[in-house]
Amino acid sequence: MEQDTIKLMKEMAGKAAVDNMVKSGMKLGLGTGSTAIHAVRRVGELLASGALRDICAFATSFQTEIECEKLNIPYFSLNSKELASGLDLTIDGADEVDPLNCLIKGGGGALLIEKIAAYASTEYVITVDESKLTDQLGTGFPVPVEVIPAARIQVTRVLEKLGANVILREAIKKAGPVITEHGNIILDIRFGSPIKSSLMETELNQIPGVVENGFFCVKKPVVYIARSDGTIETRLAS
Repeated sequence: MEQDTIKLMKEMAGKAAVDNMVKSGMKLGLGTGSTAIHAVRRVGELLASGALRDICAFATSFQTEIECEKLNIPYFSLNSKELASGLDLTIDGADEVDPLNCLIKGGGGALLIEKIAAYASTEYVITVDESKLTDQLGTGFPVPVEVIPAARIQVTRVLEKLGANVILREAIKKAGPVITEHGNIILDIRFGSPIKSSLMETELNQIPGVVENGFFCVKKPVVYIARSDGTIETRLAS
């Protein structure tokens, strides 16, 4: 599929989710990545035009904070008085979505805060293009596992016993591994045979040294899927 077509689908999904779900006065979680950024920009457009007012946003990464600054979207910490009671809605993207609306997230390295935002939200929406749909999580797109650096070897050993192929995520334009915004490293894992992602999400987090993993199966989102024929499919949480 051509990159221009994929970009257009991402824009369509982000705009549709914001137009249908975001209301004035909301406490709004804003996701990270090449799809979620279009939702962020749509919120900025609507605030600038006056169609939206009084939005208190939470940005899930430095990337999203910078975009909020550019677009004059007010954003706050989840520990602030403005957001202490939780979020009304979080809109984010995903790397893969299965038929049950379970997700893999964290290709951009922001999985920890993205999961915190998702589970702090009353409503959760994911926007994707149709290329992100899959029948089975964990065997195709790598699942990121955020790990304390001192535990890298021990966590790798346990992951391999679980049947995973483990690769340390290396940085681009920087020597050495990717370092997350919280000072951790990321191990990207793939399983050689199908696994139950909802159970694996829990099991991975039981490994000492693992901070969080990229399976998102507990908080089921509404998924906005942009199709190459120009339509938007809305798939409700199962």
